[in-house]
Parts: sequence; C-alpha cells; structure tokens
Amino acid sequence: MAEEMKVTFPGNLKVQAQINEFTIETDQSKESGGDGSAPSPFALFTASVATCAGFFAMKFCRARNIETEGMTLLMKYSFDGETKRYPEMEIQLKLPEGFPEKYKEAIIRAMDQCAVKKHILDPPDFKVTLT
Repeated sequence: MAEEMKVTFPGNLKVQAQINEFTIETDQSKESGGDGSAPSPFALFTASVATCAGFFAMKFCRARNIETEGMTLLMKYSFDGETKRYPEMEIQLKLPEGFPEKYKEAIIRAMDQCAVKKHILDPPDFKVTLT
C-alpha cells in the first residue's frame, strides 16, 4: 500500500509536511532568507538518520533488559564548501553506565539496521511529476 504525505507552503520559505495526524514544519535560516522558525529540511534529514539509529539502540537495550538512562547519541557532520555536501556523518552513542562489554559490537550492528541509513546506501528511484 502506498503512503502519502501532503506538503504545503504557508509563507516566506516555510514548507510543511502533513503525515497522518502530524504536521512537520520546516523553514530556512534568517541568513538564507527564511524566518528561522523551524529546522531546515536538511536538518530534519540528519535528525531522521540520528533518531533512527537511536531507535535501534534503544530497541536493542530493551530486548536485553539493559537500562537506557544516561544513554545519548551525538551526530557530527561538517559541510564541504567545495563539493556543497556533507561528506561524512559520524554517529556516537554514549552507552549507559553498566552497559555489558559483551554487547558493544552488537549494539553498533543493531544501529546499522536503521532503515533511513539503508535508504541512503541503496537509494530509491525518485520520480518528479506535475499534476
């Protein structure tokens, strides 16, 4: 079954996506001509990668009854002005206190199951049409 998302343009450089009962707002920074009222679309893209990896880390811990209090995830990325891209993104998971040594490699493999990351590595075909 195909899923849909409706995108609207509420003013200036704001763009909103309606996904089921949720509205996701985006904007551009003031430096880029926007109002700076919401994250940029690219910031949401990076957040989707980071939160997806975080979900798999949390799911891994829950399946093993490992406490997640104090666990945090940090994603780092730097813009390359020459290529106009972010050539590398690093995801750092801070493990909770007492995390079992025997699961350290396994939680990394679990985070690599992130569906967002998999779509980047094996991208879908994009078709742009007009109606």
